[in-house]
Amino acid sequence: MKLEVLRFSSQVDSTSGILFDVSDNNRKFLCYTLEDESREQKLKHETRIPAGTYKLELRTEGGFHSRYSKKYSWHKGMIWVKDVPGFEYILWHTGNTDEHTSGCLIIGQSQESNIVKSNGFVGSSVSAYKYVYPLVSDAILNGEKVEVTYIDYDGDIHKADIKPIKKVNKMNVKRIFKRRPLKYGL
Repeated sequence: MKLEVLRFSSQVDSTSGILFDVSDNNRKFLCYTLEDESREQKLKHETRIPAGTYKLELRTEGGFHSRYSKKYSWHKGMIWVKDVPGFEYILWHTGNTDEHTSGCLIIGQSQESNIVKSNGFVGSSVSAYKYVYPLVSDAILNGEKVEVTYIDYDGDIHKADIKPIKKVNKMNVKRIFKRRPLKYGL
């Protein structure tokens, strides 16, 4: 299973994004995401993880796992983003604003712009968790390789990101821009 977190709005206090399932080269929307802000120097509890591809596993210890196991009978471990440089125990969980995360990914079924609300906002987080969790946890428990790629689609545009425009055939341009009489049907 392959997943993508497409980060599209980085603001002073938060990062808004979208989670996709990109297995089989088919991009399928799963939910909205919210993370801490981007920083050059990591500040504990206030920094999102670096862009990159990471393995997902289930973490079956710790406070989140204990609370979620009591809350959800179907819970088998927290979705855990493994081997993130400079970070430990990055999880996917419920919440509403960047105040509910310490580098982790919060998921929701609705989102409010982090331009308007500096802490960002995702709504219906439990609903999103109940939808996304079984998809990811079942794949992990079935022995599939499950990975997520965090993509920074916001910020600076680099030359490598810009694809050259193909040459346009002059006949096609003339055909596209040829003036045609307007028909008003009056």
